[in-house]
Amino acid sequence: MKLLDNKVAIVTGGARGIGEGIVRLFAAQGAHVAFTYVSDSSADKAMALAASAQALGVKAKAYQSNASDAKACETLVADVLNEFGAIDICVNNAGISKDNLLMRMTNEQWEEVMQVNLNSVFYMTKQVIRPMMKARSGSIINMSSVIGEMGNAGQSSYAASKAGIIGFTKSVAKELGSRNIRCNAIAPGFVETDMTQYLQAGEAADKYKAGIPLGRFASATDIANVTLFLASDLSSYVTGQTISACGGLNI
Repeated sequence: MKLLDNKVAIVTGGARGIGEGIVRLFAAQGAHVAFTYVSDSSADKAMALAASAQALGVKAKAYQSNASDAKACETLVADVLNEFGAIDICVNNAGISKDNLLMRMTNEQWEEVMQVNLNSVFYMTKQVIRPMMKARSGSIINMSSVIGEMGNAGQSSYAASKAGIIGFTKSVAKELGSRNIRCNAIAPGFVETDMTQYLQAGEAADKYKAGIPLGRFASATDIANVTLFLASDLSSYVTGQTISACGGLNI
């Protein structure tokens, strides 16, 4: 038996990077997966990913939807419920970075990071808890970052948004535990995705890897594996926690 047989999952930012890894693994473990992408340029990749998931014998659909827009989240959840019939798992994965030193950071840069990284988690969670409360079951997984735990020069907005996710996660876990709805966070370290492409080669890569006890960056699959644990019944007594999947970077 697969770990997520016949569960229905929503994954925001699912067309690439960590999100893509989650979609592929969830589908392989029997979940029906709805996932989002934002830009028109990602449409072909998203459709190909949905087809790849469907080939595993599950229902999968890509939705062009902006998780940082409250109304779009409301529409998305309604559409997924209509198409899939339930929502058992929500992975709030959408995120961006707009790195800059604080003295050079614009108000617009700060607000955009907060809107995409933190507000989206609020918008999506508020919508998915309604069907979860009715079912008296659910798992919400929020993608934070080791930077939200440690901070990092030039990343004050990113760190603040990801730290906010951790506090939000703990609060939701306390509110909804009595309804058998679990809420946890994952704090990845450096992951081999498009977002970290500039760090993956040369002296920069050597510098960062030297500070990681496991000596390497994570793959998207590494993070997807932790997400699978939190989505499945293997973690049925785990809520309000932040799992640092960072290779020991925060030790």
